[in-house]
Amino acid sequence: VRLVESGGGMVQPGGSLRLSCAASGFTFSNYVMSWYRQAPGKERELVAGISSAGGITNYTDSMKGRFTISRDNAKNTVFLQMNMLQPGDTAVYYCHAQYAFSAKYSYWGQGTQVTVSS
Repeated sequence: VRLVESGGGMVQPGGSLRLSCAASGFTFSNYVMSWYRQAPGKERELVAGISSAGGITNYTDSMKGRFTISRDNAKNTVFLQMNMLQPGDTAVYYCHAQYAFSAKYSYWGQGTQVTVSS
């Protein structure tokens, strides 16, 4: 099982980034996919989630209207489009997969760094 995030980097305030998470080793379309983030000295927090078929999304309030989660089940990939980035969005962003039919199976990616700074 692998979850490989990409697309992180450094961006100025107000800028945009698009993160990708490529999944392999499991039946992607059976998993709820989420993005989490962890800033230095803080706990990991949920950013956004998307249902296994992609029809339902949810966001943490501070990301609503700025971030968009999507997925392509044909390509086993989940995305996070981040707009209007702020310094407070600086964190390591992690991809998470949760089996839709049991809490027993879940996986984490290794994370990708996002830094928002002028």
